[in-house]
Amino acid sequence: MFDTAHMLVIIAVLALATFATRVLPFICFSSRAPPKSIATIEKNLPPMILLLLVIFCLKDVQWLKAPYGLPELLAIGVVAVLHAWKRNAMLSIFVGTGLYMFFVQMDVFFFL
Repeated sequence: MFDTAHMLVIIAVLALATFATRVLPFICFSSRAPPKSIATIEKNLPPMILLLLVIFCLKDVQWLKAPYGLPELLAIGVVAVLHAWKRNAMLSIFVGTGLYMFFVQMDVFFFL
């Protein structure tokens, strides 16, 4: 185990590294516009990350065994419709997560 001083040094280094990565773009691009490559990454990275998260979440679904991925597919459908309707990411995330947890915890698809 680490002693208290060692843990404090680790926390300080991690905090400094996190702060530096957050502040560096403001320092580099405060006086000029960012390059087109950075603007492209800024525009396309969030949807790509969300797609990877969805794929990762669906990788262990048993598609050939009851309930055949029904809770996941219904929650994804509700999230897609709700987000297209309201355009509120937080609402979509919370409703989708809550609905999925309800399906799984209450065993809504027990009849399959």
